[in-house]
Amino acid sequence: MLKLLKKLNKKEIIFILISICFITLQVYLDLKIPDYMTEITTYVQTEGTQIKDILNPGSKMLLCALGSLASSVLVGYLASYIAASFSKKLRRDVYTKISSFGAEEIKNFSTSSLITRTTNDITQVATLISMGLQVIIKAPIMATWAITKIAGKSIQWSFATSVAVVILLVMIAVIVLVALPKFKKIQWLTDNLNRITRENLTGIRVVRAYNAESYQENKFEQANEELTSTHLFTGKIMALMSPVMNIIMQGLNLSIYFIGAYLINEANMLDRITIFSDMVVFSSYAMQVVMSFMMLTIIFIIYPRSSVAAKRVLEVLETKNSMSDGTKEEGKEKGTVEFKNVSFKYPDAEEYMLQNITFKANKGETVAFIGRTGSGKSTIINLIPRFYDATEGEVLVDGINVKEYKLEKLYDKLGYISQKAIMFKGTILDNVGLGTKNGKKVKKSDLIEAIEVAQGKEFVEKMPDKYNAMLAEAGTNISGGQKQRLSIARAIAKNPEIYIFDDSFSALDYKTDYLLRKELRNKTKEATVLIVAQRIGTIKNADKIFVIEDGKIIGNGTHKELIKNCKAYKEIALSQLSKEEVENE
Repeated sequence: MLKLLKKLNKKEIIFILISICFITLQVYLDLKIPDYMTEITTYVQTEGTQIKDILNPGSKMLLCALGSLASSVLVGYLASYIAASFSKKLRRDVYTKISSFGAEEIKNFSTSSLITRTTNDITQVATLISMGLQVIIKAPIMATWAITKIAGKSIQWSFATSVAVVILLVMIAVIVLVALPKFKKIQWLTDNLNRITRENLTGIRVVRAYNAESYQENKFEQANEELTSTHLFTGKIMALMSPVMNIIMQGLNLSIYFIGAYLINEANMLDRITIFSDMVVFSSYAMQVVMSFMMLTIIFIIYPRSSVAAKRVLEVLETKNSMSDGTKEEGKEKGTVEFKNVSFKYPDAEEYMLQNITFKANKGETVAFIGRTGSGKSTIINLIPRFYDATEGEVLVDGINVKEYKLEKLYDKLGYISQKAIMFKGTILDNVGLGTKNGKKVKKSDLIEAIEVAQGKEFVEKMPDKYNAMLAEAGTNISGGQKQRLSIARAIAKNPEIYIFDDSFSALDYKTDYLLRKELRNKTKEATVLIVAQRIGTIKNADKIFVIEDGKIIGNGTHKELIKNCKAYKEIALSQLSKEEVENE
């Protein structure tokens, strides 16, 4: 928690200092009230006292109460401001950190856990700051000040107060020891509930198609029940605090008056008024002492969960990125991609996914990769934008190792189209114009042209608002093929040096695939194009085709050369084309 609080900025620290001043003022005013109460009590018991004699200390007592109220309101405002400002900054830092994560770091956290850490966990920390600023500072000041006020008044009353405080502390310790493990569990259970909910919403079509609603409901109900029962357990434990506190306070009050009655009865007539006044004042101060410890119990309720939340947030912020940003911006070459003896294995994996991959793609060339599922095709091209870094060897773009590039400059050169077309909530133009090059947004005319090249014009212009039509989250209101075309249009609009198509034509029918590739050839003739595909028809016109099997290149050449020289490629071709078509190539 302290590590996290070190992130408070100068303005927030100044506000904390101002809050401490007003908290001290509030405590001073609260503790002055019993002094005026003593005067009033003395006047009431003194013969010949006039109303005006009581009005003077009574007015001061009222002013102290109003001053305490004003100080309390101001401290509450400052505490809320500090908590809101700090949580805003913390969410920004966590979001920025997550955005900088590579694939290796993302794997260490589930998506649901990262969402919980960015929202619920930071809210827990903000709550502690807001409540803690008012309570953690106020309670010790009030307790210490009140104890100095009552010190030496009466050994019997002091002993009764000490017993009440000890009982209170023992109760707090027991409750915290019982509840703390459960508070730790709550955060994990919240992650789990978010994960199940997210899975169900994301895969709703599959759930319905397989009549798995009841299965998902049972899974959700089980997670929900576990979280609810844990919340109820901690809630019941914490609910004990209020009645027990009340019993302690009332018991202490009763003890003070019982002891006072005994002392008054044993005292002579002249001392009885003094003892009675002391008893009233001592009772007020003793309540302040107990109230101070009661306020601290609020922190003991909030702190365990907030402490766990703070550790989870710090875990994200302190995670070191496996990929560091380079310094270089431009290479000597233009539009080239080269692999030099590249081998790769996933983090924590024992076996290599890729072994000794070597090739070069020059500007204006179309280079394709084909092979069985799981052969390593996508892994090869994922090393170019540094989703992972090569374990051995070098990946060069424009003659520079990708590890040496500033990531922003590297991404400027690339137009990446993933296997799964990703759409965002917003208009079609917003989605296609998502990319920038050299920090400049793409013009609207270029966006429309890109959609036309990607064979998306026909279906877009049939939509009610055409290019300004709204897409739902993840593009659920359009088909897979339409999403794929818009995803391709996004890369075309960016006009990069290097296009990377990771099986990006799989959802297109053969006619659309043919027309798109035909338009694409004209649009990308000055760029380097890398294609991963399953269809022979998609890659047969490529300048170079690499056949991948078990992470190795087992054949390379043009389509015609591979039909003659590569058995694995011919088998793939025969599985998709007739024997006559293959033999006539």
